[in-house]
Amino acid sequence: MSESRAAALRSLLFASSAAGMLVAAPAIAADVTAEDGVVVTADQSQPANLGTIDVNGQFKKPALVSPEFVAPLVDTPRAVTVIPQAIIEQTSASSLQDLLSNSPGITFGAGEGGQPLADRPFIRGQSSGNNIFVDGIRDTGGQQREVFNLEQVEVIKGPDAVYSGRGSGGGSINLASKSPKLNAFTNVSAGAGTDGSLRGTVDANLPLGETAALRINLMGAQGDVPGRDAVDYDKWGAAISLGAGLGTPSSMVFSYYHLTSDQMPDYGIPLFTKIQSRTTDSGVLDVPYDSFYGLKARDYLTNEVDAFTFKAEHRLNDFATIRNVSRYSQTLNDYIVTNPGDGGYVGRAADGTYWMKRGTKTRWNPVATLANVTDVFGQFATGSIRHSYDVGVELSREHNRNASYSTYTTSGSACPSGLTTVSGSYPTAAGSLGAGDCTPVYNPNPDDAWTGIINRGPTSSNTTEAIGVYANDSITLTERLILNLGVRWDQYSVKGVNATATQSAGVWTTTGYTAVPEQTWEFTNYQVGLVFKPTQNSSVYASWSTSSTPPTISAGDQNASGGTGTVDGVANTVLDPEDTESFEIGAKANVLNDRLALSAAAFHLTRKNALILVEPNIFRQEGEVEVNGFELGVSGSITPKWTVFGGYTYMDSELTKAAVVVSGTPPVASVNPLQGLPLANTPKHSASLFTTYRVLPRLTVGGGVYYTSKSLGGNQGGAGGGTNRIYAPEWTRVDAFAAYDLTDRATLQLNVKNATDEDYIMRTNGVHHADVAAGRQAILALNLRF
Repeated sequence: MSESRAAALRSLLFASSAAGMLVAAPAIAADVTAEDGVVVTADQSQPANLGTIDVNGQFKKPALVSPEFVAPLVDTPRAVTVIPQAIIEQTSASSLQDLLSNSPGITFGAGEGGQPLADRPFIRGQSSGNNIFVDGIRDTGGQQREVFNLEQVEVIKGPDAVYSGRGSGGGSINLASKSPKLNAFTNVSAGAGTDGSLRGTVDANLPLGETAALRINLMGAQGDVPGRDAVDYDKWGAAISLGAGLGTPSSMVFSYYHLTSDQMPDYGIPLFTKIQSRTTDSGVLDVPYDSFYGLKARDYLTNEVDAFTFKAEHRLNDFATIRNVSRYSQTLNDYIVTNPGDGGYVGRAADGTYWMKRGTKTRWNPVATLANVTDVFGQFATGSIRHSYDVGVELSREHNRNASYSTYTTSGSACPSGLTTVSGSYPTAAGSLGAGDCTPVYNPNPDDAWTGIINRGPTSSNTTEAIGVYANDSITLTERLILNLGVRWDQYSVKGVNATATQSAGVWTTTGYTAVPEQTWEFTNYQVGLVFKPTQNSSVYASWSTSSTPPTISAGDQNASGGTGTVDGVANTVLDPEDTESFEIGAKANVLNDRLALSAAAFHLTRKNALILVEPNIFRQEGEVEVNGFELGVSGSITPKWTVFGGYTYMDSELTKAAVVVSGTPPVASVNPLQGLPLANTPKHSASLFTTYRVLPRLTVGGGVYYTSKSLGGNQGGAGGGTNRIYAPEWTRVDAFAAYDLTDRATLQLNVKNATDEDYIMRTNGVHHADVAAGRQAILALNLRF
């Protein structure tokens, strides 16, 4: 990390404490105006570590912030998990992936197979990386997201196209940002830990008169990844939001968000396919888990995000409120990473040692997005029947540019001569390797010297335009019976330009550009749910929902064989969207005077229209997958001193119809060996529980337990692990937590992540590499609230 950035981080940590002290006096004296314009006085005596307490000192029930959800959470007929700010803070989460470990049933895929190094969540076995939203607007571009500016995270399970539009077969994730409030407060956190970790945050809310406020959030962090000594990170972020008309019928909020993240990318460890000898049952090569195959002198990963958001809302009356949200954002995902399982040929020396020539994956991917969402929502009655409704229109345009780098080695780690080919097309003569870029498979050295030529190649691009029109209605038929209806129509189009080039000795020469014809899809999706309420605070429901995921490329570009196949003999065919359908039954209850929320759901999900091979170079959309399962959830306080948050998910997944294998002369079709296998990134069992207990008036202790059963590797939502049956073994992680209130406004918080120092694999792409989880780390933070 550069000295200038290290100095900036140290300055932020120092300023965190200073900022809190400067604004403490006015914050204490201020009266506050709660939501809906009710004036109350802030209870400043609440301990700083209780994030689930509102300004009245009462337990704050989770609620969804998007107007598309027209009913309270207990009356919404589908599984929804709301991760509150208290869990973000108490678990010391610093990334979206960290935080979502508290929602069982969500796994993350590896960055491979054309997928960028970015957040790639799988929900109910379906790839959901394109289904992440910020304040109800799709968050585009490859990113590894931060959590410093989040008030809560909402996970909607199952097909939810009526809420979020295209591409949401397994569910979606909405990140609710911190917004201006009318009460003055400042929260400051400064932490340090093992592995050189430092993190500082400031969250300051400053009233500007009776109906306006400014909220500022700052973050700086640096450190190493425990157990992965060569992997470090350095990031900073800022979020500023200005609100006017707060607490009145007409309000406006302007927000700006920035994040810069620099880190050493990590592609983990190879699979057995590199040495062509299976040394473990899982297929992950039996090397030490701290083995790192990258090059410090060359590899890097940079994420940058800039987002401008304007929200205007006007409440006409109980019948109608109009809300309009516009956002312009730019993201950059830029990296060179060593992939230990791809492009790196392996040979065996005379002494029996294995040597690998490093291969690389590269990407330069800026994305610019303009989006606008307009909603009209409210309540009305038709006789004795009450309606809570939302109708809206979503417009978006995404411009995505993509290029690769060439990395030509002029001076590197020499490869031994006389190697015998083991995998790939390893050259047997050392002279044919150029300057060389080799490392021992079982003892890689990330500090190998490297110099070379890095050039960015020509840029391809595509532009996506989307229109969505939707309506949702929660119809209270009687005091005990609620009908939930939703419908959405979408139009989705893509056009682009592909660049062609040649590369020699690390230098690209552009040879031309080819226009990709515009392709357009239209689809309509539905949701129907029936809710029965045994009591005011409980519900039993049944629902049916659908979604559509449009392809963005033709069959000739996306078939598994890598050839130029056709759909029923017609080249460049516009494919139909993949369709997902789900049936779900469940129950929810708020118990113990609304302190504790319980939920249970069982579901059957089917995804159809996947492209499969039916005869040589001929494809049809006849693939199908199924996921059956159930999940349990708990959130809140069992007693005033004892809080819990967690759940359990069971998923039984299967590729029920796969590509037909065609071989022989004449060709003979047979069942694909992948048919019947579980889906990639879809463990059968996953569970989490984070709990705290106040053992003394000033001391709270607790921790988390996280479990995932074995998960087959893969990327695209098909059968995992291929015929090699690669999988990530089951794992259990234990975290510890303690907080001591030094004063009513200062808390010392200790988090020990992976307290038992468990060695485990988070995920594997099933083809090239497996990603190793972080080891044990202790973090001590001072949290101040003014």
